[in-house]
Amino acid sequence: MAKIPSRPCSLFVLLLLIFMVSHEEAGLVKVAEARVKVCATQSRYFKGGCRRDHNCAMVCRDEGFSGGRCTKPFSRPRRHCFCTKFC
Repeated sequence: MAKIPSRPCSLFVLLLLIFMVSHEEAGLVKVAEARVKVCATQSRYFKGGCRRDHNCAMVCRDEGFSGGRCTKPFSRPRRHCFCTKFC
């Protein structure tokens, strides 16, 4: 039976480890790029108290935003519609 030399085996394992690490680092870069800041602005056209996020989001989409949600600012007693978009 032929004996497998240890040097080619070690070289193969080393190259495999380098390949795995390089692909893992590329994955981390993609995750970092995927984190996007979201900006919010009060809707101009939403009227009345904001009770449902869906209604707010529909009005915000008509205004050109990507979505919206009902939030209660600290200084105001009622919830208002705030439109959201990626900054």
